[in-house]
Amino acid sequence: MNPLLLEFPTEFETDRLLIRMPLPGDGAVTCESINTSLPDLKPWMPWAQKEQTIEETEIVIREGYVNFLNRTDLRLLVFKKDTGEFIASSGLHRINWNVPKFEIGYWIDTRYSGQGYMTEAVQGITDFAVRELKARRVEIRCDALNVKSRAIAERLGFTLEGILKCDSVSVQGEIRDTCIYAKTI
Repeated sequence: MNPLLLEFPTEFETDRLLIRMPLPGDGAVTCESINTSLPDLKPWMPWAQKEQTIEETEIVIREGYVNFLNRTDLRLLVFKKDTGEFIASSGLHRINWNVPKFEIGYWIDTRYSGQGYMTEAVQGITDFAVRELKARRVEIRCDALNVKSRAIAERLGFTLEGILKCDSVSVQGEIRDTCIYAKTI
């Protein structure tokens, strides 16, 4: 089946979170969150090397919206259910609909770090991928030195399938290893 014809929800909930596709207009709140969190994002995210503008972020949000609709990348924004506050960005990337398999990527606003929100979001997104998208494989890839990302994968029972040696270049220009965690169904 052509992925464009797949019907699935554009939002879902966990105990504390609302997780949904990006919508035009989400750029301002996302931009503010990125800029607040730059010191924590800078070591790991190539796109977080400088302060963002609302316009730059809105373009990324709108691209995410279009990609969600055409099923090439499923960016997801994470909000607190009780207050509506934006707290994180995540999504299902590197999609192979033939398997189907997905990679979960994520970052959290520093102000909400350490409260279990990202772990809850990743579990919710994994469940969504399996239940709604019929995922057979869900991956988390991260820099071997990114202990916070690795801890989420390990806490949720993802298996460390391997470490790709000298696989990438860090934002600082250093050669780095990449951990590949996965759940298979």
